[in-house]
Amino acid sequence: MHYLDHAATTPVPEEVARAMVSVLTEQFGNPSAQYELGRQAKLLVDQSRSTIARALDCRPDQVVFTSCGTEGDNWAIRAALHQNRRVGKHIVTTAVEHSAVLQCVKQLEQEGYAATYVKPDRSGRISADQIAAALREDTALVSVMLVNNETGAVFPVAEIAALLKDRPALLHTDAVQGFMKIPFTAKSLGADYITLSAHKIGGPKGIGALYIGGRAKNTMPLLFGGGQENGLRPGTEATAQVAGFAKAVELRMARREEIFARLAACRDYAREKLSAIPDLQFIGPADAPHILSVSLPGYPSQNIVTELSGKSVYISAGSACHRGKASHVLVAMGLERKTAAGTVRISFGPETAFEDIDALAEALLEHRNTRFPML
Repeated sequence: MHYLDHAATTPVPEEVARAMVSVLTEQFGNPSAQYELGRQAKLLVDQSRSTIARALDCRPDQVVFTSCGTEGDNWAIRAALHQNRRVGKHIVTTAVEHSAVLQCVKQLEQEGYAATYVKPDRSGRISADQIAAALREDTALVSVMLVNNETGAVFPVAEIAALLKDRPALLHTDAVQGFMKIPFTAKSLGADYITLSAHKIGGPKGIGALYIGGRAKNTMPLLFGGGQENGLRPGTEATAQVAGFAKAVELRMARREEIFARLAACRDYAREKLSAIPDLQFIGPADAPHILSVSLPGYPSQNIVTELSGKSVYISAGSACHRGKASHVLVAMGLERKTAAGTVRISFGPETAFEDIDALAEALLEHRNTRFPML
């Protein structure tokens, strides 16, 4: 198997699985219970929170567990707007955000909010100046992702935070594709809310985290109930997933520089190998080391993905969340129809070997040479 879709999800290392099994079978107490088994579970949650806080270089009480990145995005957006409800009802975001942000903002427009969607240039990049030009007196929130999940473009979140320093608008960043892939801390980004997800870094699905800091005050919960997570996120803690998330972070932290270098080496090697395929185009800047987007214009991406999967080479046609729909990212970039329709995403992980990339290059070349392009 040649798995090259790490931006969609990642394999779970044995150490992570073992940590989760231990919690499921031995440390299975409810963290809210007052007896010893419950106190042990509560300690495990607190220790896991501290592990993730160390990776962000922030206080543990600034990290709140969520069920996923989608929940974190929705919560951050609505919490920021509630805090700034007297500032105004204008939102600035980008046209290339994850659907968890875009669909939330579109729903808010139905509720009376106004939104400005900043478009990228043809390379997929967005500048802080573009965000500055979109700001208004009634702007309550700016939401800009850290790493685009289709093109690998890294957006200037820290610059945006600096220009918002003297404005009331709060800043949220979806850092799901950036966490443990590019170097940053909560302080270096300067965002008020930062969304994370475990399954993009070798953790389990069904667990994420939201950093709440900076100027975020008295964050309103998205859910209401039993008062867990200091009253911010009620519901019995998913202790096994929390433990798995923390173990995944711990493993990545121990090899962080090595992993950064490995991902970049895979990206560069893939560029070299794929550049030999006639007509193939590279899409986007691939600033982040783990994402490379390419197109075979005229060759439908869904056909490419299907044929390559038959050879146990796994890539995706853009974000795994599209499910066959046209990529809003590529549309916003203004790519020609044939180029956009032929675009696939390749993404790397610490486990990726150059042999996987060789298999990909061979399969793509064969597809190009044996299939007729659409006119």
